[in-house]
Amino acid sequence: MSTRTFRITVRGFFDGLSAEQRAELLARAAEHDVLRAAFTPEGHLSYDLAARSAFTFRFLDSGEEEEDILVATERAEEAAKAWLAERGYGHKHLRSQAEDLSQAPLGKRQRLAAARKNP
Repeated sequence: MSTRTFRITVRGFFDGLSAEQRAELLARAAEHDVLRAAFTPEGHLSYDLAARSAFTFRFLDSGEEEEDILVATERAEEAAKAWLAERGYGHKHLRSQAEDLSQAPLGKRQRLAAARKNP
């Protein structure tokens, strides 16, 4: 059995932030910049609160079976909700998208490398 790698994106909007919470998020905006975004096991948060109230968490998970992506997506959603709840940040319109990298199409370089290996 091979291990499958999943990338899960959890998106939503901050809702009902107090002035203090907004100031805290703005003060930490540089470490949550979309240009630093990465898929990590613990989840990486990115947002641009100055532009809009949307946020994105990016999670990296794995499983053995194709169905494990559902469990991984649920785990990612719960982790995002927990992170927001721990800080008292309200949120709305939470939605998730997951990708099984074993099912992702190969890019041009990957296709060329595969063709070289298997002439």
